[in-house]
Amino acid sequence: MMVPESHPRYKSLLNRDRIVEAFESGVLAKGGMIAHGRGETFDYLIGENTTDVALNSIKVSAALLVLAENPVISVNGNSVALAKDEFVELAKELNGKIEVNLFYRTTEREEKIKDVFENDIKNGIVLLGIDNADKQIPGVDHLRGKVSESGIYTSDVILVPLEDGDRAEALVKMGKTVIAIDLNPLSRTARKSTISIIDELTRCIPLITEYVTEYKKMDRNELLKIVESYNNEENLRNILNLISKRLTSVDLI
Repeated sequence: MMVPESHPRYKSLLNRDRIVEAFESGVLAKGGMIAHGRGETFDYLIGENTTDVALNSIKVSAALLVLAENPVISVNGNSVALAKDEFVELAKELNGKIEVNLFYRTTEREEKIKDVFENDIKNGIVLLGIDNADKQIPGVDHLRGKVSESGIYTSDVILVPLEDGDRAEALVKMGKTVIAIDLNPLSRTARKSTISIIDELTRCIPLITEYVTEYKKMDRNELLKIVESYNNEENLRNILNLISKRLTSVDLI
C-alpha cells in the first residue's frame, strides 16, 4: 500500500497494512484483525501519543525487566505482525527470551511465525513456545495456557502485549510480575496485570528498550526506587481521567 509519509495517519495505515499482510500470510488469525481495530479506537481516545501516564508505566516496566532473573517476552500473531524487530531488539538488550503464545493455535500458524524469526534464531535469539510448550498454566484451559517450562512457566517477569485477560490474571496468581501493553484501560488484562502500559505497541516497545539500556547502568537499589511507588489502580485511574478531560475539551473543528 503506497501511502506518503506526509499523510496525517501514515503510521496507523502502515500498521493496518502489516496486519492485513500478516493475516494473508497465515501468521495472524481473523480474530486478530478485530482486536487491532478495537485497539485503534482507544488510541484515538488518548490522542495517538505516548502520554506521561504511559511513560511512567514504561519506566517502571523497564526497571522490572532489568531486575528480573528470567524475563520473557510473550508474543502472539498481532504483536509479531506489528513489532517483531522491536521485540528482538528488546530481547537482545535483556538477554531474554521470546515465547510464542497463541489463542488460535495451529501447527501451521506456529511454523509460519517460527519462519518469521528464522534469521533472529540464527543470530542467537531464543524462541520458545512452539516446539516446547510442555506446561499448562493453572486455571487456563484453552490453548493460551500452553507454555514453555524454561520460558513463561518459570519466568519471574513477563511482558505480555495484546494479552488475554484470563491468562494475565492466572500468571499473576502464579506469583509472576505481568507487564501488559493494552490500549484499553477497562480491559480485564489492564485491570488484572501488575503493570499496565496504556499505549500503542509500536510506540512503546522502542521506549522500553531505550530505558532498559539506560537502567542496565544503574544499581539495584536505584531501580527498586523506580518501582516501589507504582500503583496500577492509580495508573488506570489517571489514564481514564486523561481520556475524560480530553473528550470534554477536544477541538472538533
